[in-house]
Amino acid sequence: MTETYYAGVYWPGRPEPVETYARRAEAMFQRLASTDPSLATWYEQGRSREAALNSRFTPDARSLSKLFTKKKYQIGEGEISFAAWNGRADDSGVVNFSCGSPVAGMVDLCVWTPAAQGIHSVAKVSQVLVSMILAWEPDWGVFTSDEHRDTLSGSGDAGAFIGWVTYFSRHRGPVPSLPGSVRTEPVEDKGTLVILTPERFTLANPEHVALAEEVRERLDRAGLLNPIGTAP
Repeated sequence: MTETYYAGVYWPGRPEPVETYARRAEAMFQRLASTDPSLATWYEQGRSREAALNSRFTPDARSLSKLFTKKKYQIGEGEISFAAWNGRADDSGVVNFSCGSPVAGMVDLCVWTPAAQGIHSVAKVSQVLVSMILAWEPDWGVFTSDEHRDTLSGSGDAGAFIGWVTYFSRHRGPVPSLPGSVRTEPVEDKGTLVILTPERFTLANPEHVALAEEVRERLDRAGLLNPIGTAP
């Protein structure tokens, strides 16, 4: 089985002006470009590859503000939903974000889907996740495989599980003591990354799965694994 991976950051619905979304997206795209040259060029997603390749945009706040005012990216009063593609032939490198939900209990998000073969190191994985964290200031974030998330069933809700690399904002509470092999890293003054393994985390490795469960239990006891939008 070839596992596919994703990075996602999530936060309770947070309506903001379109210009603020544009500034946040600009900051994210700038930081992503510094992690990998393939993340420096972006296109609006289209109905076909050809259509998308004719929709290249400059990921700065001014250009993004104009894009976000297009009717097709507006999904409600003050809400936007936008997706961008980096032009890779394998259809990887897609970033999508939906934000501005005014409905209680709804979740805003930003997700990056890379090519599986493009995931070489936990350092790059962490850099990508931090790029998204610093831009969107989420409540929780994760980099893990789709398959790992799907095995968790109901506990796979955003905010309620542990991935290869997981982020907890500081208002969720302090991260407890974890097994010695697990690393933690601060993300400026925003929160903490929890990194399970230095090598790629995979369901095919039973030691990885057992470690994830042990860490999940400790974090759950510390009250850090509440789904996004629920009270701590």
